[in-house]
Amino acid sequence: MENRNQRDLRKSQHQINRINQGLGGTMRLAALVSGGKDSALALNRALQKGHQITFLVSLVPKRKDSWMFHFPNIHLTEMFAETAEIQLVKRETTGIKEEELEDLRLALETLDVEGVVSGAIASQYQKERIEGVCKKLNLRSFTPLWHQDPIKLLEELLRLKFEVVFTGVSAYGFTEQWLGRQMSAETIRALMDLQSKHQISPVGEGGEYETLVLDAPFFKKRIRLVETEIVWEKQSGYLQVTKALLVEKQTRQNSSQ
Repeated sequence: MENRNQRDLRKSQHQINRINQGLGGTMRLAALVSGGKDSALALNRALQKGHQITFLVSLVPKRKDSWMFHFPNIHLTEMFAETAEIQLVKRETTGIKEEELEDLRLALETLDVEGVVSGAIASQYQKERIEGVCKKLNLRSFTPLWHQDPIKLLEELLRLKFEVVFTGVSAYGFTEQWLGRQMSAETIRALMDLQSKHQISPVGEGGEYETLVLDAPFFKKRIRLVETEIVWEKQSGYLQVTKALLVEKQTRQNSSQ
């Protein structure tokens, strides 16, 4: 088995070869995914640029209040990977601040890739720490959504026919009725209203809400939610998916059926 120095040398030589072959900026990448809209949109952007996504990487927190990684319905990344037809690499993480970065490093270090794509939009904390892990592994970090207009990103999801539902809310102004709600033009207007009244991030970058992608341009089938349960405590809650299926896209029905 090759050691780390041999692997780094091979990655560097591969990059040189690609430049010599005139292949430009396309690279072999791993995509950090949670099943939510931001990581899915970043993955779609990378695919549109011609990058080859060879792995999806999902970190599964042992606690709900992870600083870095998505918690609600993280088990559905297996279905996400199956319908995207990309190999999934899953690893548990403590969810403890800073310690979870070591778990990310361990998940990435054995992968034969040249870079990592993630869905960071405005969180400097998230972006810097992913970049730090990538630097240690001699990988490039790609954040295609970074500092882009939040409303335009939401509108892009609709334009590209992503199907997105809200699976967690934890900010003032959100109610239990948001759980299971689909992203739509009306929903975007409601998020803009909450932004005006309560200064939330309309893309949920501050942890105000979490989402689940049921359909995307790179999905071969869509995810249909069969059984769900709402868990609500005081001013926050989440939609727990207990049963889901992959179905043909032409049979697109209400996700709650």
